[in-house]
Amino acid sequence: MASKWDDMERWMERQQLPKGFELLREPDWVEQYVRKMMTKSLPEAAGALIGGGSATFSETRHFVHVKINLPNGYDKELLRLFVREDRLRLDGLPGGKSETIKLPKLVKPRVCKTLVKNDVLHVKLQKRPTNRNYHEAIVRF
Repeated sequence: MASKWDDMERWMERQQLPKGFELLREPDWVEQYVRKMMTKSLPEAAGALIGGGSATFSETRHFVHVKINLPNGYDKELLRLFVREDRLRLDGLPGGKSETIKLPKLVKPRVCKTLVKNDVLHVKLQKRPTNRNYHEAIVRF
């Protein structure tokens, strides 16, 4: 009698998913897969996972573009954007609230352009290049 895990593996093979457990070492693959499946099945819930549904993303080869719908009653004098390599934090929202938005790719925090147009904050961020080279570390005895 086959176990439920064997059934699950056979199902995954039919889904044409990448094979091998080495992919589990790359969390980007898992996150992208889950995000894609959530977006297809429950678009509202997927929006909540990436920042309350107020942010949309698009990418080019070198940039990540984020559009954030600003809530009614925001004060442009209090609005502040903080950028980290993996997320944005928007402070100064009505009621003293802040919003944290996880980015789909790592970016260079200091290379950022912003513009508010029609109550939508447009953010352009340069992607951080992935470095897959090995660097030798000195082993001390």
